[in-house]
Amino acid sequence: MIGPAKLSRGVVVFIVVVMLAGAAAARWMKPTVHIADQIGKPNLETLFPKAFSSWIIDTNIPVILPAPDVQARLDAIYNQVLSRTYVDTKTGQRVMVSVAYGGDQSDGTRLHRPEVCYPAQGFQIQSNRRATLSVNGMSLPVRQLESKLGERYEPITYWVVVGDRAVTSASEQKIAQLRYGVRGLIPDGMLIRVSSIDRDTPKALELQQRYIADLASAVSANADATERIFGRAPKG
Repeated sequence: MIGPAKLSRGVVVFIVVVMLAGAAAARWMKPTVHIADQIGKPNLETLFPKAFSSWIIDTNIPVILPAPDVQARLDAIYNQVLSRTYVDTKTGQRVMVSVAYGGDQSDGTRLHRPEVCYPAQGFQIQSNRRATLSVNGMSLPVRQLESKLGERYEPITYWVVVGDRAVTSASEQKIAQLRYGVRGLIPDGMLIRVSSIDRDTPKALELQQRYIADLASAVSANADATERIFGRAPKG
């Protein structure tokens, strides 16, 4: 008959063996191949057209550079960041576009979402909901936020593409990451944010949807650009 001491020692040995085996398996299964090394990193400056439909870059609006400490954090997470203001030449309406690309969407370097970044800059997020936009025959999942800083009201539409999948939540982002991980692959990722200054949220979101639809039409002839920007969204 095995005594309590021997039983306890055996249990400890078993646990240690299981832990070591788990650690070895995790190390063996850890993704090592970056998709970005296989298909190349996009050039955001050329991926997003400077002029399309009735939209052009508003050169009268200066690009505000982040503080050095903020820039250092961005450089540690992203390979490329693009910030532009577009103006509709027909109506004079403007949208601000910010794109962040990271070639390594592993646990430690996942994209930072506006509902996290905006409050860090003092904004209040007054609403946050999931929506689906119909753009160029695709159903694009997005998130729509209402943010406020003092008298500045800034409705936001954004989406995230992990590898070839458009996602709207941290859990979906993790699932997309794992989908690649089981094949030994580390996906890249892109966050596209469109916003405008307007107290009228429905009007602002409608403007943003029009910009996004026009962008989708403009790049529709380029399958790679479409997949990079919008992912392989389900057909609408």
